[in-house]
Amino acid sequence: MRKLIILLILACLNGPFAAAQNPEPVALSDSSSWCMVLIPDPQTYTKFDYNHPTFELMMHWIKQNKRRLNIRLVFCTGDLVEQNQRTVPDGVNGNLPSDKQWQFVSDAFGILDDVVPYILCTGNHDHGFDRAENRYSQLNSFFPANRKSLYTGLLKGMFKNEAGIPTLENAWYEFQAPGGDRFLIVSLEFNPRAAVVAEAKALANKPEYSEHKVIYLTHSYMDSKGRRIEKEGYKITDVTCGKALWEKLVEPSANSSMVLCGHVVDEMSHRGHVGFRTDKNRAGRTVNQMMFNAQAEGGGWHGNGGDGWLRILEFHPDGKTVTVHTFSPLFAVSPSTVGLSLRTEPYDHFSFSLE
Repeated sequence: MRKLIILLILACLNGPFAAAQNPEPVALSDSSSWCMVLIPDPQTYTKFDYNHPTFELMMHWIKQNKRRLNIRLVFCTGDLVEQNQRTVPDGVNGNLPSDKQWQFVSDAFGILDDVVPYILCTGNHDHGFDRAENRYSQLNSFFPANRKSLYTGLLKGMFKNEAGIPTLENAWYEFQAPGGDRFLIVSLEFNPRAAVVAEAKALANKPEYSEHKVIYLTHSYMDSKGRRIEKEGYKITDVTCGKALWEKLVEPSANSSMVLCGHVVDEMSHRGHVGFRTDKNRAGRTVNQMMFNAQAEGGGWHGNGGDGWLRILEFHPDGKTVTVHTFSPLFAVSPSTVGLSLRTEPYDHFSFSLE
């Protein structure tokens, strides 16, 4: 049934219904740009089987628009599942056991395996039993370093998790943009341990990365008002929250360029799911810090997962300008809702500069 729903939706996107709507509700500002897609916390799509088609639709939309929008990278802000290791769902906060949630999100990202590299990080729900009671995660079982996926071509190394095993929970990737700019992408576990932060700092400061722009991807960092998180109430210990992460890693590193995160819902409106701020690092370079989430949109914590919202970061050919588009393939699929598929509020559609 789920496959049938997806086929019907894709038929609407590409069939006779497409002529009745704007066929390209989101487009590049500059035809020579390239794009990165940012996927917010998927947990509410994952925990209910009836929400799965929406997340699959988002993956299919990326696949179908990869060439038109020159999509080169996909990032996800973590909380891939609602419960990392629960065998019996309660039927309220999800109707699937954890192994089914992990298998679904693995299969959904599998739509992109031979299309575009994707880079993930772990959230609090991806550790422990329900919410980071310990640091055990099933990520490595479903997204191993040797997966037949394009991300392995960018993967350059992994730090060890708490069990002493190198996994994608803490990993780094190298990417060269079409215009020649080089990026070092560092994915960090939820509230990373002090040793991981120290290793990431040493990595970013290696001479071979002095000319790279460093992007840090981590689940929890700041809220919708741009305040870096100082403390969280989870059971795990040896944590580095957002404020400390800035002070110990991002600000001291001369090549820090961006921080991307999710996690926070300050209020149920869309404004409570997004945040942005800029600061200078120790070398005087501007660091752009973005929080993007959507998990409580479309009906709250037990709703449809987030109304299909994703962000398209358009990197212009000048190598400096980045334009943010906030877009929903779910709304774009129907002529009656396509007008709602592209957000234009200043906190959802804006530009910033990379240095």
